[in-house]
Amino acid sequence: MTHHLVVGAGLIGRPVAERLAARGDTVTIATRSGSPAAGATPLVLDASDPDAFSAAAAGASTIFLCTNPPYTDWAEQWPPIVGAAITAAAATGASLVVMGNLYPYGTPRGAMTEHTPETTTERKGLIRREGWRRVRAAHENGQIRAVEVRASDYFGPGSTGTAHLGADFFTSILASTTARVVGKPELPHSWSYLPDIVSTLIAAADHTGDWGRIWHVPSASASRVEIAAELNERYDCAGSVSGYPQWVLRSIGLVNPLMREVYASSYQFTSPFIIESAETERDLGVAPTPWLTALTATADSYRA
Repeated sequence: MTHHLVVGAGLIGRPVAERLAARGDTVTIATRSGSPAAGATPLVLDASDPDAFSAAAAGASTIFLCTNPPYTDWAEQWPPIVGAAITAAAATGASLVVMGNLYPYGTPRGAMTEHTPETTTERKGLIRREGWRRVRAAHENGQIRAVEVRASDYFGPGSTGTAHLGADFFTSILASTTARVVGKPELPHSWSYLPDIVSTLIAAADHTGDWGRIWHVPSASASRVEIAAELNERYDCAGSVSGYPQWVLRSIGLVNPLMREVYASSYQFTSPFIIESAETERDLGVAPTPWLTALTATADSYRA
């Protein structure tokens, strides 16, 4: 029976573990606190400890690296986690599937593909770009077998208030009040539905073709003004959207470390931010959930 190690039990790691278990695989889900997932065996793990990580991965065919430290801790926590994951994959022979994001691309010039140059100059983007560089180098050197799956900003049932299209946005619109957002809400932006992220991670792990590459999650694109209008029409509400001025975010960031990082990556919302996923849809067979289905499932979860 196929065994997997899923590191991280958040909005992505937990459903990955549960879906793998539901199809009959054996799964260990590892976190600092030993958080559970249905059908999986919980394990307490410091993912920055290469020896502990290697022991946890023993017997696994795939490691899914789905953890995500707080924004303010990326510089300190991501490098040792990436190093430990590479060590564990090399020691055990497990394939490594990394959950990534679009930060390495920097400010886009047109739609982003898996082959778009990684031109970021922003700190968090540089951290994630370096992490993938290390993973890819280990793959190319024959030490491990690895891929990275990149998603845009996620949404879906369970998304917290910190998500750009999360609880704060939906509850404000559904209550006919104003959702305050980062950037320019009238600009198009790609949104990755949580179940589609899970589907892409698992399909990437099952792929029998080339590894050592990036896959993009099939995603929908819409402005937050358009999304509010759709919700207003469907749920008979009268919500609106207003963007925080950039100077406000910058000022708050002077005293709030988290907002400092939000401001630093706010460029993603001040110009169109669109990803393209034709290769994922063609080669992995993953298609995006129909937009209206995903939007109403998310909105209904907040109404409930």
